Amino acid sequence: MTSMRDRQALVALPGRIGIVAGMLAALLGLLADRSPAASAEPAASPRIIMDKAFTVADSGPTFPSEAVVAPVGLPDRWWLSHPGLEGIAWYRTGFRFASAVMPGELLALYVDRACSSVQVMLNGQLIFSGGRMVEPLTRACAQAQLVTLPPALLRAEGNVLDLRLAGRPLERVASIRRAGGLSAIELGLQADISAAHAARLFWEPAWVRGSSLLLVGLGFLMVAIAWLHRREVYFAYFGWLCLGWAALSLLGSSADLPWSSELTEFFLCSAWAFLLACAVQFLLSFAGLRSRMIEDVLALQWVALPLSLALAGDVRRFALANLWYAVLAIEMLAVAGIHLVQTRRHRPRHFWTMAGAVVAGAGILLAELAAQWGLLPAAWSAGEILMPVVLVYVGTRLFLLFAHALRDVDADRKRLAGQLQQIEGEVDQRVETLAQSRVEQISAERIALYTAQERKRIAADLHDDLGAKLLTIVHSSEESRISALAREALEEMRLSVRGLAGRPAPLDEALADWRAEIMTRLAEARIEGSWANPDTDASITLPSRVFMQLTRILREAISNVIRHSGAHHCDVACRLDAGSLVLEVRDDGNGFAADLQRGQGMSTMKRRAKTIGGQCLVESRPGRGVVISLTAPLPAV
Repeated sequence: MTSMRDRQALVALPGRIGIVAGMLAALLGLLADRSPAASAEPAASPRIIMDKAFTVADSGPTFPSEAVVAPVGLPDRWWLSHPGLEGIAWYRTGFRFASAVMPGELLALYVDRACSSVQVMLNGQLIFSGGRMVEPLTRACAQAQLVTLPPALLRAEGNVLDLRLAGRPLERVASIRRAGGLSAIELGLQADISAAHAARLFWEPAWVRGSSLLLVGLGFLMVAIAWLHRREVYFAYFGWLCLGWAALSLLGSSADLPWSSELTEFFLCSAWAFLLACAVQFLLSFAGLRSRMIEDVLALQWVALPLSLALAGDVRRFALANLWYAVLAIEMLAVAGIHLVQTRRHRPRHFWTMAGAVVAGAGILLAELAAQWGLLPAAWSAGEILMPVVLVYVGTRLFLLFAHALRDVDADRKRLAGQLQQIEGEVDQRVETLAQSRVEQISAERIALYTAQERKRIAADLHDDLGAKLLTIVHSSEESRISALAREALEEMRLSVRGLAGRPAPLDEALADWRAEIMTRLAEARIEGSWANPDTDASITLPSRVFMQLTRILREAISNVIRHSGAHHCDVACRLDAGSLVLEVRDDGNGFAADLQRGQGMSTMKRRAKTIGGQCLVESRPGRGVVISLTAPLPAV
C-alpha cells in the first residue's frame, strides 16, 4: 500500500512539475532574449550581457529547482529583492550561442560585484569559488571576479548558470557598498574580458593597497618631523590622519579576516571618529587656532560613536552609521570653512594651496555621503581612490614648507653669524685701543696687574651677558626670538664699550636711561609699571663700573619679572639714603620659596652688587610676589 507521505508527494507532484516547467520556459525565453543575433561571423567574438535571472533564498549546496523563485534584474540589491536576508541566495540565468556554434577560443565570465562571496556552477558543475561562504565570510565586495568557463562543460544548444551568493543585509552593515547584491554578468572571450578585469583590479584593491602603503610612509615621516619640532603640532595630526586612513583602507579591502563580519563593520564605522579628530585638529592647528571646546567634543565622540553602535546592535547599524556620517560631515565642513577664513587672513601665501585640497576633500566627502544614501551609484568609492591623492598632495606641500623654513632659518643664522663676527671684531679693536690708552696713563709697575684684571672683567661680562645671548641666537629657530636677542646683544655690547671708555654717568641721566628701558620692556610684556624718582643733585655722578653693574642688575631683575613671575604690576622706586643709592623692584607675581634663591640669576645679581661694594637682597613668598632691594654706595662729592 502507498504510505501517507507517498500520497502527499503524489498530490504535490503536479504543482512542482508546473513550477519547474514555468521556470524552464521563462529561462528559455530569457536565453532567447539575451542571445546575440546571427551575423556573418556568429562565433568570432561572442559578448553576452546577462541582466536577468531567477533568485531564491536557500542555503542548500545546489539550486533548489522545486522552490518558488522570483525573477530579478541585474544588478540586484538584496535590500530590494531579499530584505533582511543574511545567508545564502541563489541566482539562475543562462546563455546560448548564435546558430548553435560554440567559439573556438576560451570563454570567461566577468562579475563586477558579488557581495560578499560567490560560487559559480555551470550546467550543474562547480567551476569557481570566491572564498568562504560561512562566517567569517570572504569580503570580496570591491573585487571583480573573472571566471573561466571549461570548454568540456559548455553546450551549444544552451547553458544554465547558477550563482550561490553569501552576503549580509543592508541594516547590518555600515556602508552600502558592503550590503549583499549581484551585478550584471558579462560573457565573452577571456582575452577580451581579462583586460577589463585587470583594469578593475588595479583600482580596487591594488590601488587601495598601494596608496595605503604610500600613506604609511608619509604618515611616519610627518610624525617624525613633529617629534623633532614639537611646536609644529599640525605635522603630528596630519601624520596620524595618513596612518589612520591607510589602516582603515587596508582593513576594508582585506578579503579574509580572522574575525566575524559584525566585528569588522564595528571597527570600520568606529574608526571615523579618530579620522575626523585628526583632520579637524590638523586644520585648526595649521591655521593657528586652538579650541578647548572642540577638543572636548572630539574626545567625547571617540567614546560616543562606538558605544552607540554597541548599544544599538547589528540590526540598526546602517541607520545609526548614516546618522553619525552626517554629523561628522557637518563638523568637518564647518571646520574646513573656519580653516579657510583663518588661513586667508593670517597665512595668505598658503591659502590657495590648502583651499584646493580642502575643496577637493569636501567634494569627495559629499560624493561618499551621496553614494551612502543612494543618491549616486555606489560601484566605485571616490574616497578610497581620490582621497590618497589629496593626502599625498597636502603632505608634499607640508614637507616643502618645512624644507623652505629650514632653508630660511639657516640663511638667517649665517647672516647673523656674519654680523656678530663683525661686532666682535669691532669690540676687539675697541678693547685694544682703550687698553693701549690706559697703558699710556699708568705706571709700568702696574701694567701687568691692571691688564690681567681688565681682561678677566671684560671676559666675564662678555661671557655672562653677550656670549649667552649670542649662543642662544645661534641655536634658536624662531625669527622673532632671534631679532629680540640680537637687539639685547647689541645693547649689551654698547654697555660694555661704555664701561671700557671709563666715562662716568650723571645720576639724573642714569635714572632717566633706566626708567626709559624698564618702562618700555614692561609695556611690551603687557605688565603695568610705575617709577618713583628721587630728587637728585646734578653734581652726583656714577663711576662707569658702578653704572654698568647697576644696569645689568636691573635688567636681570626686570627679566625675572617678565619671564617667571606672572605679575600684572611692577613698581620700581629709587631713593638716596645716607650716601647710598637704593633701588627697589617690587612685583605682584607668583613669588617663590626661599630655597629657590640659589638660582644662577639671583647669584649673579648678588655677585655684581658685591663687586661695587653694595648689596642685593631678595625677599619673596609663594603667592606674595618678589621684592629686590639693591644698595650701591655713591662717591663723595
